[in-house]
Amino acid sequence: MSTPLENYLNSCGGKPTAAMCAYVANLQQVASVNPSIAADVVNEIQNQRSHLKLIASENYCSLAVQAAMGNLLTDKYAEGYPEHRYYGGCVNVDSVENTAAHEAEELFGADYAYVQPHSGADTNLVAYWAILSAKVETPTLEELGVKSLNDLTDAQFAELRKRFGNQRLMGLDYSCGGHLTHGYKMNVSARMFESHPYGVDKETGLLDYDAIEKQAMEVKPLILLTGYSAYPRKINFKRFREIADKCGAVLMVDMAHFAGLVAGKVFTGDYDPVKWADVVTTTTHKTLRGPRGAMILCKKEFADYVNKGCPMVLGGPLPHVMAAKAIAFKEANSKAYQEYAQKVVKNAQALAKALQDIGVRLQTDGTDNHLMLADVTSYGLTGKQAEAAMFECGVTVNANALPYDKNGAWWTSGLRLGTPALTTLGMGESEMKEVASIIDQVLKGTKPGLTKDGKPAKGKINLDPEVKAAASKRVQDLLSKFVLYPELDLDFLKKEFVK
Repeated sequence: MSTPLENYLNSCGGKPTAAMCAYVANLQQVASVNPSIAADVVNEIQNQRSHLKLIASENYCSLAVQAAMGNLLTDKYAEGYPEHRYYGGCVNVDSVENTAAHEAEELFGADYAYVQPHSGADTNLVAYWAILSAKVETPTLEELGVKSLNDLTDAQFAELRKRFGNQRLMGLDYSCGGHLTHGYKMNVSARMFESHPYGVDKETGLLDYDAIEKQAMEVKPLILLTGYSAYPRKINFKRFREIADKCGAVLMVDMAHFAGLVAGKVFTGDYDPVKWADVVTTTTHKTLRGPRGAMILCKKEFADYVNKGCPMVLGGPLPHVMAAKAIAFKEANSKAYQEYAQKVVKNAQALAKALQDIGVRLQTDGTDNHLMLADVTSYGLTGKQAEAAMFECGVTVNANALPYDKNGAWWTSGLRLGTPALTTLGMGESEMKEVASIIDQVLKGTKPGLTKDGKPAKGKINLDPEVKAAASKRVQDLLSKFVLYPELDLDFLKKEFVK
């Protein structure tokens, strides 16, 4: 009986592609143990090929990045950091981690890069505790005349813990586009710190730097944090540096969403967080187009503290993912990537203009970056209803609260729309006009579902079947011209692995 790889080689007319051979061989190994997992992978390719991905925090990494994750590096424990491990036999992991870190430092012009964190949430935890160690723990040890936490008495350690817990954090309010980890009450960050969130101006939706400065001078936070998950404008980090210096805070920036725009030299000068911040955290997917993971960039002052991510917060690093990060950083340090990053913003601005021309209200009336927030209440819908209707027609978006949203953080009044993934596929400004038109068509053809007593239901929709058919066809016509991973023969993969 022939194997899937043999079947592919026989079917390709003597012209096999390296990418397809590798993918088939990989799935063949997976299917030999659990065929359903191989089928799930193929079905996900099908799903992503058949939907316009407008989720601002998602992208498509290269096949080289994917390949770097699929190897035996995953088998190695490597707690610690290069040349300072708690396990033996880490020479190759040291090489991988050093390579990734040096690539990141070169790409961003950073003093130091720590590439171990697994996600944006845990990289922020590592950063918080590194700052607490530098600014609270070390001065306390010096005050007590000891060198190590282990030298403290139980009473002294209890006092240190109190000092840790009495520190203040100022970050962008979750309801105004900040992230859960920036001091949101439901998140551990607001339980670690006394959280004092700042908002955006209620009229313009923009950050008010003077108001933030006034608040910072009153609060005197240990950490002044900026960055966002849903704010459509660039941030003046030089201004934040001035505020931090004036109030005596450590300036921390979470650039998870826009790291690719920094790497791609779209955000420079006053808008480059690495130039101005003490500590910068980021994920490595999203606009940076790498593997799912995270890292910290920091000034030399904080490097030794950041290196203590393990045992402070993290467990064993993921060497195979660090290898993929190294590949992604190398890819991003190129002229082609800089052109990509510029196109991401141009496409976002083209999509924003097209939506506004239709009559859709956008927060701040536009965008400077890769995302925008669209108010869907004029269609008589909640964000959740709009999200569901779009997905039924082949467009993947996410509901998102608008600043001071009356519908709350679950149902929401808006959609967050982003252009990183569509730009990776090769779409341009003309395609953004078509995307805007499809969005309008679907939302106009959607009505709220009704409860049993005939009242509108926030979570239900009634999508016109004719609108669904027409919009779905437009989506597929568009995607047929911009195929995800064209190196992969999806029909063959489905035949071999989806039974």
